[in-house]
Amino acid sequence: MNSTNPDLLGPSHRHTLLRLARQSVEYGLSRGRSIEVDPNRYPPELKTPRAAFVTLQTHGALRGCIGHLEAVQPLVLDVAENAFSAAFRDPRFPPLGAAELPHLAIEISVLSTPRPLVFASEVELLAMIEPGVDGLIIEEGNARGTFLPTVWKSLAKPRDFLRHLKEKAGLSPDYWSETLRIQRYRTETFKE
Repeated sequence: MNSTNPDLLGPSHRHTLLRLARQSVEYGLSRGRSIEVDPNRYPPELKTPRAAFVTLQTHGALRGCIGHLEAVQPLVLDVAENAFSAAFRDPRFPPLGAAELPHLAIEISVLSTPRPLVFASEVELLAMIEPGVDGLIIEEGNARGTFLPTVWKSLAKPRDFLRHLKEKAGLSPDYWSETLRIQRYRTETFKE
């Protein structure tokens, strides 16, 4: 688990969320929409508003990843809706097919509240980033992008992580501005 989030979920809560994510994908295959969830049927830790990403993989390859950066609804709703969206609405992939379901692996990342980083230069910013731990949000005008901490597995150096994040947001890898905004968050990540 990769986290410094103070609101850790216990094993039973993680299991419940993973089961709910899979049910939402299965429901989506048969009904074409996300499963209906009543947050009141869940414990307080799961009905509290939290932001989450759901990542899907088949045969070890990314198959979809959708989430929210801010807490907009109860965690159980966020996970159910994001699982459905990762399976059927991620614009990078065609909708998930029934033949893929037996090979589907689900990972959930529950985010801490993003906190702004204060820095005067890119060198200072790079020194503040904690590889393997930090998720980052970059914003400049209408450009915005994020990388979850799991991206450190493929981009282990802070400079590479930041350059690719800039590109994801639609900026050049060397882009720098006094108005560039960066926020840091941590995740509690768990998978089937």
